[in-house]
Amino acid sequence: MQKSDLQNNLPDTPGIYLFKKGRKVLYIGKATNLRDRVRSYFDDDLIRTRGPRIVDMVTKADRLTFEVTPTVLEALVREAALIKKYHPRANIEGKDDKTFLYVVITLESIPRVLVVRGKDIDFKASIIVHSYSTWNAMENLVFQAIYGPFPSLVQLREALRLIRRIFPFFDTPKPVMAKGKHHRARMEFNKQIEQYPSEFNSVEYRRTIRHVMLFLSGRGKELRTLLEREMRVAAKEERFEDAVETRRELFALNHIQDVSLIKDVGGYQKNVPVGTNLGYRIEAYDTAHLSGTNAIGVMTVLENGVPIKKEYRSFNIRGAKKNDDVASLKEILSRRLAHPEWPYPRAIVVDGGRLQKKAAEAILAESGMSIPVVAVVKDERHRPREVIGARGAAVSEVDAVLANAEAHRFSLARHRRARSRKLKIHHSF
Repeated sequence: MQKSDLQNNLPDTPGIYLFKKGRKVLYIGKATNLRDRVRSYFDDDLIRTRGPRIVDMVTKADRLTFEVTPTVLEALVREAALIKKYHPRANIEGKDDKTFLYVVITLESIPRVLVVRGKDIDFKASIIVHSYSTWNAMENLVFQAIYGPFPSLVQLREALRLIRRIFPFFDTPKPVMAKGKHHRARMEFNKQIEQYPSEFNSVEYRRTIRHVMLFLSGRGKELRTLLEREMRVAAKEERFEDAVETRRELFALNHIQDVSLIKDVGGYQKNVPVGTNLGYRIEAYDTAHLSGTNAIGVMTVLENGVPIKKEYRSFNIRGAKKNDDVASLKEILSRRLAHPEWPYPRAIVVDGGRLQKKAAEAILAESGMSIPVVAVVKDERHRPREVIGARGAAVSEVDAVLANAEAHRFSLARHRRARSRKLKIHHSF
């Protein structure tokens, strides 16, 4: 292998790399930047920085393959999965299985995700030996799945912390009792994970554990496909809250990263949803008439598939005639565009067909704006039948439907509020 070849052929992205001799895998590593990481193996001071074992491996290798991963977190779990598969000598030479760390999923009614050292595992029997099990020293703990080996406790704990933000799970030393004690499960779970819903749902939790297992096995692409399918099904069945939650999981999976892993691996990034950087903002508009006379219009906002309720706005329709939805839409958009201090969206979603879409586009053109417009067409039962313009707007149909559903929900809520109080809507922009 020539260093010049590596400079030209390797991407500067996260991933894993495999040094090989023929078809035999000699070493597997992870990287934040594949190009920089692999090039470091050909530096003059390699023996000082990595030792004779790695120098010997590089000398023997005659080829290198690599695999790009969306995030460095996935590179870490993918590396462990491949080390388990190939047992490359340079990775495990001089090390005992007992010193490595593993992640196990317990075989319990409410499974836990635990970090265990190899010395505490009976691999053939799929049990954690009783010396580890603090809850009952007389029994062994059976597990349904195991992942690893992971060489670094710091990296592994940080990785699990990040995964847990996407897919919340129990990691308590003691088991969570299920029968008749769901209140305890709910309280314990919420104490651990603040953002999780207030009600503990065992069916939903098992779904979460399946997602964790897919991720830890290095099957991130398969997990993304599964989440996208779940999101589409939820949207089609009008389970919009479920669809939004799955969309959040998918977005976080694609972007969750953390600075604390940089110190150990070299170049990991910060664990924050990067919506502020990506700006995947969608605004959706809808109208509601109050007893056929006064009308209100609403604007709702989604960023990266997540409703941003503090940025919702409502409008008293002033100039449009009774039940004229097109004129109402034009008025709402005109008044919204009078607020340049509000961030502009990637796309605008309107309720209706091509007529409403063209009306919105005309208002935008008059204002010199080139924001694409997506229209959600409903059937006679007010269910999404067709989405017009999503591809041209570079947004998914699922996100467009979710935005439209949120606008419709918000407009009805404002309608009911105004009707019940017999007052005008207070927020007028």
